[in-house]
Amino acid sequence: MDAIGLNSYLTVGAILFVSGVVCMATKRNGIGVLMGVELVLNGANINFVAFSHFTPLRLDGQVMALFVIVLAAAEAAVALAIALSFYNSHLTIDVDQGDELHG
Repeated sequence: MDAIGLNSYLTVGAILFVSGVVCMATKRNGIGVLMGVELVLNGANINFVAFSHFTPLRLDGQVMALFVIVLAAAEAAVALAIALSFYNSHLTIDVDQGDELHG
C-alpha cells in the first residue's frame, strides 16, 4: 500500500491556493472574492499541517492552522457585514460599483 507523501499534500495545497487567487482576480461580486480568499487560506492550512506531519522538527502546524481558521472566521464575519452594508447602499454586490468610499 502506497502512503501519501509530502509532495501530494503540497500539490493539493498549491492547487487550492492558485484556484483561490484566480477566483479573487476574476470574480466581480463580493461573495466570489470571499470564496477565493477562503480557498487561499485553506491551501495554506494544508501546507501547514503537511509540514507539521512530515518534518522532523514537528512544528506545530495544527496550531497554526487553527489560528488561520480563526482568522478566516473573523474575516468572513467582517466581510459579510461590509457586503451587506454595501448592498444596502448600492443595491448590488458588484465590486466595480464601489468606486467611491465615503461614510
